[in-house]
Amino acid sequence: MRKLIIDLVERTVATYSVAFLGLLLADKFDLTSFTAIKAAAVASLPAALTVVKGAVSTLVGDPKSAAFLSGPRD
Repeated sequence: MRKLIIDLVERTVATYSVAFLGLLLADKFDLTSFTAIKAAAVASLPAALTVVKGAVSTLVGDPKSAAFLSGPRD
């Protein structure tokens, strides 16, 4: 269970970071504007979907991983 949580947290943080930075770069990286706050809120949507995808993937792939596809078999 610990491996799954660490995997899911890593994927969620990475997704949020990439979405937030992408939105900031598209808005010319102005952290003082209201659009930066909107970008932070909008970036949370893909991150939330990453959590849902990770939860569903435990039913499809490896139950100890947030990936749909399981790794190599031992």
